[in-house]
This record gives sequence, structure tokens and C-alpha cells, in this order.
Amino acid sequence: MMAGDTPTSAGAPSPSVWAVGQLVTAIARSLAQRFNPVRVRGEVSGFMRASSGHCYFTLKDGAGQVRCAIFKRAASMLVQLPKDGDMVEVMGKLDVYPARGDLQLIVESMRTGGQGALFERFLALKAKLEEQGLFDVQRKRALPEYPSHIGVVTSLGAAALRDVVTTLERRAPHVVVSIFPASVQGNLAPGELVAAMGNAAVYQDPQRGPCDLVLLVRGGGSLEDLWAFNDEQLARSIAAMPMPVVSGVGHETDFCISDFVADLRAPTPTAAAEMAAQAQADLMARLTDVQDDLRTATSLQLDRRWQRLDRLGARLTKPVQAIAGQRERLHKHMFALQRALSRAHDLQLRRFEVLEQGLQDAAHQFVQRKSTALQHWTLRLQGLNPAATLDRGFAWVRHSNGQALGSVRDVLPGQALTLFVRDGQLDVAVKDSRAD
Repeated sequence: MMAGDTPTSAGAPSPSVWAVGQLVTAIARSLAQRFNPVRVRGEVSGFMRASSGHCYFTLKDGAGQVRCAIFKRAASMLVQLPKDGDMVEVMGKLDVYPARGDLQLIVESMRTGGQGALFERFLALKAKLEEQGLFDVQRKRALPEYPSHIGVVTSLGAAALRDVVTTLERRAPHVVVSIFPASVQGNLAPGELVAAMGNAAVYQDPQRGPCDLVLLVRGGGSLEDLWAFNDEQLARSIAAMPMPVVSGVGHETDFCISDFVADLRAPTPTAAAEMAAQAQADLMARLTDVQDDLRTATSLQLDRRWQRLDRLGARLTKPVQAIAGQRERLHKHMFALQRALSRAHDLQLRRFEVLEQGLQDAAHQFVQRKSTALQHWTLRLQGLNPAATLDRGFAWVRHSNGQALGSVRDVLPGQALTLFVRDGQLDVAVKDSRAD
């Protein structure tokens, strides 16, 4: 390609000389306009998953090859990651990696050749359950830190059962393991797995009670082999379990619906057992550390207590002198108290004497005032006494009915009256009356 022969974009003239970055950008735009999005079928080669979560591989056939990249978000949506030699059909966008000028296919979705129908069913169920909230992080429960009873749902003849039991016996021999058998492959497997999960949900060990958590495990296999763990009823039974569920189905690259619904996904059955129970040796090591910490803390407290006792003992080295000093201080306080009491007594005595003299003076004055008033009222009473008036030659006249006579108009001739004089009374009759 010569400069000026190809436009950089529709309707735009090309520069006379291409800069490398401009050329790469122009090629990327041309590819995007001509091909994207694109579907490609081929064989996986050199598959690698980086620590960032991105995946890189080459897609090839007998006539050519193209570099491919699956970024972390798209990789997390895959049912299972491909392996070298897998025939796959991918959909994505062609792009040019500017740093090296390499053509690469950015993969957005992938399905395995020959498994398209199952894959589509898986994606449809996954989308349905995800929309209903069965995969929500908020409903995920933490595993118990110290389980004493673990349930295992798997086939009695599965290698996964031997791996789980062996791992638990080695790591946590104190944990009781209850097995709930079910087929893990075939047409009957989904129903048996649902029933086994139901049994695990209600089972009560005579000594340990219900299961603290349940492991749903199976070894690796193809998508068809693992299809029982993509059953909708099994997914709902996992979500309804009263205790946490760990899904350890297949290998690390295998993904099932049970992995998304479970409270925790383990890459393998052995890993599920390791996640479910802490190693007894680790627990013993932690207990030893705690014991050492307690011993150190106890020793420190004892040292502090001994130091305090030493300080107190130093203060009691000469108890006789301390007692003598206390006795001398006590005598001083007693003498001061006696002096204070004597001063207070003298002061109160003087106050009482003053009050007593004041009270006597007030009483004498009060008696004098009352005697004078009594003489005054006596004289007034004597002046008002009717007997005194009679002594001066006056008489008191009263009707026969006992009423005093106040006027000549109140009597009639011949009416009887009583006259009271100084030394007695006179009964008289009215002869005549004259008004002044």
C-alpha cells in the first residue's frame, strides 16, 4: 500500500506520508467497518489466563491463525474456559494491537463446537436465574468458622467423595460428615440431587444436630457429563437451603449453574473440603498462639502486681515510726479539737447570757405595759359599772316582763314595776305618768 492510495476514512483524504500510529489506526478502522462483528470457527491453541483475569489464545485451522483475547468481564460469562485442541465458535471484533501492530480478535462470546444447543440452554437458564436474583452477592452467606457437622451430596461411587472424605479426615477429624447419595450424571441425576439436598436440609445428627454447611461435589467431565448441575430445580433447592452451600463441581475451568447459586464456589471437590473446614493443625497452632499470649499477659500482670507490692512494702519498712507519727498527729488534732470546742463553748455561753438578760428585760417591760393597761381598763370598767351609778342615788326600773324601762311612754297607770337601788329592790305600781 502506498501513501495516498487508500483513504484514512470515508470521504477523508490520506496524508502524503503515514505516521505509524495513524496507519495502524486507519487499518483498525477499516477492519471494523468491513468485518465487525465477526463470527469465527477454529481450534484453540496456546490458551493462557493471566493474573488480571484476561485470557489469550490463538484460533487456527489448516489455512491460517489469528490471535485472540478475552477480557475479564467476557471470560466471567463463559460456562467453562476452553482448552487447547477444543473446537470453538467465537463472536467478537477484529482490532489491531497498536503496540505491536498485530491483528487480534477481541472475543465477546464463545461456544464449543458440537455443544451449541446445550450451551444456549445454559445461557438462557443462567440469564433467567440471574434476573430473578439467585446469583446476588447480597444473599451469599459466609461459611461457619468452626463447623462440627458437614453434609456431602454426591455419588457414593464418585472419586470426588473419596477426595472430600480423605481431605476432611486429614484436616478436621473432629468434624462429623454425613453423606447424602445421589447420581451425578444421567437423566435421573437432577431429581436425585434435588432430593438429596432436601434430605440434607432437614437431617439432624443425634449429637451434632443439623448440618452447618453442605458440599455439593462432583469430579470433572464434559458439558454433557456436568449437565445435571445446570438443572433449574436443583438451583432453586440450593438457594432455599437453610445453611450455606459450597459447590465444587468439575475442575477449575468448569462452570455450572450450581456454582453461581451456591454461597461459595470451589474449583475442585478437594478445594471444597479445604474451604469447608479449617485444618486441625492450624486451629491447634492458633490455640497455641492464644495460650502463649495469655501466658505472656498473665506474667506481665503478675510482674506489675509484684512491683506494686514491693512499693507498698517499702512504705511499711518501719511500722513503729509510722505509728508514732500517726499518734503524734492524732494528739495534735485532739488538742486542736479541744481548744476549738472550748472556744465554741465560751462563745455560746456568752451568747446565752446576753440572750437571757435581753429576755428578762423584755419580760419586765412586757409585764409593766400589761399592768398599766390593766389599771386603765379597770378604771374604765368601774366607770361603766351600773352599781357605781346606783351608789350615787340613781335607780334602775324594770317591767314585770324583765325589760328595762326607758321612757314614761312605755308604762300605763296602775302597771307594776320593779325599782333596783343600791341596797335592794322595790315593787311599785304606777299612779300617773308625765312626760317632760
